[in-house]
Amino acid sequence: MKVVLQNLTKIFPSRNKKSGEEVVAVNDFTFEIPDGKLIGLLGPSGCGKSTTLYMISGLQKPTGGKIFFGDDDVTELSPENRGIGLVFQNYALYPHMTVKQNILFPLQNLKGADKLPKDVMLERAYEAARLVQIDELMDRKPSELSGGQQQRVAIARALVKMPRVLLLDEPLSNLDARLRLQTREEIRRIQKETGITTIFVTHDQEEAMSISDMIVVMKLGVLQQIGKPQDVYDDPANLFVAKFLGTPPINVFSGEVKGGKLYLGEQAVLDVAGVDDRKVTVGIRPEGFVPDANGPMICDLSNVEIMGRDVSVVSKHAASLNPQIRSIVDADCRISVGDATVRFTLKPHKVFLFDTETEERIRF
Repeated sequence: MKVVLQNLTKIFPSRNKKSGEEVVAVNDFTFEIPDGKLIGLLGPSGCGKSTTLYMISGLQKPTGGKIFFGDDDVTELSPENRGIGLVFQNYALYPHMTVKQNILFPLQNLKGADKLPKDVMLERAYEAARLVQIDELMDRKPSELSGGQQQRVAIARALVKMPRVLLLDEPLSNLDARLRLQTREEIRRIQKETGITTIFVTHDQEEAMSISDMIVVMKLGVLQQIGKPQDVYDDPANLFVAKFLGTPPINVFSGEVKGGKLYLGEQAVLDVAGVDDRKVTVGIRPEGFVPDANGPMICDLSNVEIMGRDVSVVSKHAASLNPQIRSIVDADCRISVGDATVRFTLKPHKVFLFDTETEERIRF
């Protein structure tokens, strides 16, 4: 099911009676979510991603704009009539019910022509349970389950109605690191098997990039960039996106372009033909540094951390806007901890220039 958001806006009234300033949670959001894809809504806390999800679900009414499921305008429809499955951050399971009863609950609430015979409901419940691999736990109660198992019950309950759209609101945030990895892989598997259009809200960029077909990066209610995860990482539209994506985070410097060359401090580190002379903000991905005894970029060496297949070189530079520079280099590169400095050549496709005022990308 294709989902189309047209100029979607949500404004909350001010809680401060003196200032009276309204809070714009989502600002003129326009986006088309293709049928059968898994989309990650990504951004820091307070960026409007959960509010967007709740407007799609019908739990919150937009201040402006429209929402379409396929060709159907669902903007004014109640949540139960939209054909959505919603999984909350805290799972929201009924503690007094068994797993089977929790999964059956949405089907038992169907009315009129939608009401199903008991045997059909039971078959659907077991089918959903098998899909998330909890069919052996149907007689247990939520208190007898691990966090990952509770999460699977919540997903099965959302899937049992055969929704047109599946909505997941930070579904992994309550799980430990190992379970998060396992459960996100399960979510991807389930989505591929069912082919249901899925919208996944998270503040964890690693989660979003690992399982999403496309990611939507938001900041303060405003859409910043849309694209395939790797495309957005390799080609950020602005400094915010560049800084938000990537582990370790991008290294940021104050730089200047003079005569077609990029200067960091007094060092001309890269040719940037076609860029006018100006001051710039520079972002260099950690993997954009190549150790080179004759390299143009000279940094003060702080530490070398061996990480198996990679080496993390920690250094400092006068032009850096971060306390430390972290460079990820191949383990075959031999860098002595006793050296005072380390020299690098930069990979041009891992270096990004941004306007110092607008923070928009400057291409070269």
